[in-house]
Amino acid sequence: MIRFLLKGILRDRSRSLLPIIVVSLGVMITVFLQAYMDGVLGDSIEWTAQFTTGHVKVMTRAYQENMSQTPNDYALTDVDILQPQLEKDYPGLSWAPRIQFGGLLDVPDENGLTRAQGNVKGMGLELLNSSEEIERMHLNDYLSSGDFPKQAGEVLLSRELFNQMGLTLGDEVTLISSGMWGDMAMYNFKVCGTLQFGINSLDRGFMIADIEDLRLALNMENSASEILGFLKEGYYINKEAQNLSGSFNQKQTKTQDKFSLLMLPLSDMNGMQFFVAYAQQMQYLIVLVFVMAMSLVLWNAGLLGGLRRYGEFGLRLAIGENKHELYRSLMGEAVMIGLLGSIIGVAFGLLFSWLMQKYGLDIGDMLKDSTIMMPTVMRARITSTTYYIGFLPGILSTLIGAMLSGIGIYKRQTASLFKELEN
Repeated sequence: MIRFLLKGILRDRSRSLLPIIVVSLGVMITVFLQAYMDGVLGDSIEWTAQFTTGHVKVMTRAYQENMSQTPNDYALTDVDILQPQLEKDYPGLSWAPRIQFGGLLDVPDENGLTRAQGNVKGMGLELLNSSEEIERMHLNDYLSSGDFPKQAGEVLLSRELFNQMGLTLGDEVTLISSGMWGDMAMYNFKVCGTLQFGINSLDRGFMIADIEDLRLALNMENSASEILGFLKEGYYINKEAQNLSGSFNQKQTKTQDKFSLLMLPLSDMNGMQFFVAYAQQMQYLIVLVFVMAMSLVLWNAGLLGGLRRYGEFGLRLAIGENKHELYRSLMGEAVMIGLLGSIIGVAFGLLFSWLMQKYGLDIGDMLKDSTIMMPTVMRARITSTTYYIGFLPGILSTLIGAMLSGIGIYKRQTASLFKELEN
């Protein structure tokens, strides 16, 4: 039966060509959009993770309550013990201690008096002992001049702040901030390079230094504001992050202690819950839209095909073929057409998705004045879902279209079939 239907589809192109083209185009667009949305939304989530939240974040409960203020008086202590313990308990994550801070940056003149001042916000990363953080945050892409810190006491400044203060590479600047114990902290740095992110909120006043320098500057010996965890798969998986956070928090017994540890997943920080849910549900919305749109098109195509094959159906019914059998054969044809169209559409969709994944689309010029942190190169991302998601609208739409258009078979009156054939 299947072989018979397949021969009919291949030999009579007039009844299969248009549906296959429609299905192929719809499936190709579905596959490409799924990979594109997964890539663009996923990259935006990853940027937030790399710069601020991590996939999960470990901090004290008091720090979490005032996280927007970066209260380092509630920072993590004994990091040299805590970080190895996290690496042992959760080997599926890569852990990175960071110090978040804000303060005033002072530029002295040749007499040691203030020449320029500006507000600054920044972070301390492991820069001298490892390049992992530089690679994770893609800082090489934003290095505008100079180089990364090679020795203690060197700092990177945002390009706009650097220019506003009239600095040159090698100049000394003084960070004035609040220490971990509530005291005033002052520390001298030498500017070794500048960064240009293309994002106003960062370019106006941002600095990055090695975490050990900031521990000295802010009296935070063996401490960190937070420890970020990154899944080794390379991208955020909400369910896994939620499970890790839940298991970690269950082990914490002193929940009333403001210095007790707390782990949060990315989706529970910075209002990211809606964005993560939106990214997860978008692919299903794409499938639903294309199933409905393609079903309508194929329904109309089926009605036109039914008119063209009116005599064929009448003859098959007249010689004794059951209406149910005829209807089932139409469904079989629809499934085969849907399968053929889906295979073609998935192949082309994967091709275009791969090209978008490899080369991307540079939108850097469009984001010059943006206040949103997102990648300047938009890329697709091919996942396991990309390989099968196109078959859902491809087969379902042809089946639904054939079911709707084939209802007319049951309205044919057997008694008048021979009279119709005579005419």
